[in-house]
Amino acid sequence: MIPKQLSAFFMRCGFRLFGLMLLIPAATAEQVLVEAEQFNDTGGWDVDQQFIDQMGSSYLLAHGLGVPVKDAVTKVKFTQQGKHWVWVRTRDWVAPWKAPGAPGKFQLLVNGTPLAETFGTKGGEWHWQDGGLIDVTAETTLALHDLTGFEGRCDAVLFSNDLSFVPPNSLEELSKLRAKLLGLPAQPDEGGTFDLVVVGGGVAGISAAVSAARNSLKVALVQDRPVLGGNSSSEVRVWPEGHTCQKPFTHIGEIVEEICPHKTKESRNAAARPVFDDERKLRVVRDEKNITLLLEHRVNAVEQINKKIVSVTAVNIRSARAVKLSGKFFVDCTGDGTVGFLAGADYMVSHEGNMGSSNLWNVLDVADQSQVLKCECKDKDALSMSADAGQVAAPFPRVPWALDLSDKPFPGRNNYNPYGSKKLLDNLGGWFWESGFDKDPINDIERIRDLNMRAMYGAWDALKNVDGLYPNHRIGWSAFIAGKRESRRLTGDVVLSGDDFHKATVFPDAAYPCTWHIDVHSPDPTFDKELKGEEFISTFTRGEEYSYAGPYWAPYRTLYSRNIGNLFMAGRDISVTREALGAVRVMRTTGMMGEIVGKAAWICVRHETTPRGVYEQHLPLLVELMAKPGAARRETIAGSLTLPTTSDK
Repeated sequence: MIPKQLSAFFMRCGFRLFGLMLLIPAATAEQVLVEAEQFNDTGGWDVDQQFIDQMGSSYLLAHGLGVPVKDAVTKVKFTQQGKHWVWVRTRDWVAPWKAPGAPGKFQLLVNGTPLAETFGTKGGEWHWQDGGLIDVTAETTLALHDLTGFEGRCDAVLFSNDLSFVPPNSLEELSKLRAKLLGLPAQPDEGGTFDLVVVGGGVAGISAAVSAARNSLKVALVQDRPVLGGNSSSEVRVWPEGHTCQKPFTHIGEIVEEICPHKTKESRNAAARPVFDDERKLRVVRDEKNITLLLEHRVNAVEQINKKIVSVTAVNIRSARAVKLSGKFFVDCTGDGTVGFLAGADYMVSHEGNMGSSNLWNVLDVADQSQVLKCECKDKDALSMSADAGQVAAPFPRVPWALDLSDKPFPGRNNYNPYGSKKLLDNLGGWFWESGFDKDPINDIERIRDLNMRAMYGAWDALKNVDGLYPNHRIGWSAFIAGKRESRRLTGDVVLSGDDFHKATVFPDAAYPCTWHIDVHSPDPTFDKELKGEEFISTFTRGEEYSYAGPYWAPYRTLYSRNIGNLFMAGRDISVTREALGAVRVMRTTGMMGEIVGKAAWICVRHETTPRGVYEQHLPLLVELMAKPGAARRETIAGSLTLPTTSDK
């Protein structure tokens, strides 16, 4: 092995050393790319796909809440043994704030031996960190060994025995290299042709897919996580709000009631995993024979001709293999308006601040056996044994890289509990822990999520190490998937406004009921002193000017694009102003939007019309369908317009 200092010197000069500058000819050189998300055993690391559009790939995240996670391990085969240069694509996630400490440290173990380089310690942007020259065997075992439990991240590991090779960092070049080394086909796989392609598997997307399937349409439902539910899933844990089944159309919302658990005393934000019942949502979808479900697929390309979408392409977040889904009609339930944006749909964004994103969290008392038994910690077995032995102290390290809250107030500290429970600990990690108000909710989302993490760890450091409180408590769970409130909004034939709610504007195509107040978030000035640009606690609009007589029935024309002829939308990306978004964005309301879209899509297929044509030519038929039970199924597209009233197949 070349001395590291000497190697580094020549590296700075643009060379790679091996003996006396022996280079492998390019024609016979071997390059091996190992995607972290494709490891045979990901151990305690999580697959994070949220930032594929910004950094090119899913990656593994060591989300251990301060406890190092179990190694991710895989085996790699090499055709040429011996000397290879190794690179690891990673970043120091706190470097954008010039914060000290590089919390995301991890090692790469090759056949059980850690490389000299520690990764996740350099550079605020995603890049290839140099791991130096190593020996590989025909079958080499790799392991990602987390050192901290504080959000270390690894995108990929790259080996080359062409010692003059330097991997690219630009997304365009990197995408080409990834496709070449992974052997990805030049064209996506054919995934089939559907009456309706629903992109986004939150409450709105599930409801749209189920509604359309029960109206006999052939449906594809695409979701980029391993679970359904979006913000209402066990990964994010925002409790669905809004009232369903309102007069005069009391069946609108019945599908939402099927997929969303009914409220109990346990129902709250950041509650335990079973409360959000991911299995229930999955069961409802899989019971529909007309739905093809694609989990862990993210749509990143759209083909459109003459302002009409022909197909979408979705990439598997683990394998990177792409599939093309063709369709007659499409529904954008992504929340970010991704499909519409890629298709060239007209859209709106807020330019003077956004509602932020939350990463909810909670804490547990290690001295309480019942809490330990219910713990979702990745070191639960070790924690249980310690608790059984009476070892209940839960120290937490100082975190100089976190948001410094040592002398600042926050909910849950010093009797600050402006919105939550009287129990101070219940005010930690609630809905009001939110950041990103001055950031782009799409392109800056990794930084927004990471600021939430810095705030969480900084608050816990302040309570544990500055205030000396809660010696037996630890962080029990935290979402690493951001729960967004605001993003792009696609423009329809009607842009619903706050004035429409205040004035109770009556629309002839009233289609879904709104019952949530006009709830727009902004930074809470009580907690933003000296934190300009890093605010992490929100407040909300309240008072008479933000209330209205409900339920208010909003128009169908907010649920389709005004310039992409076969595109529906349901969710927080529909055609509303920012003020109106505050009233329509809660999940039970967005689910009812999906139910309406499913019904309208059947009309489009049955009568060979467009979403706009449903309003202009077939509105009475849509109203008729709105009066039918949500469990009703139509057997064939050409069948009677009278729907069965049974949920039995």
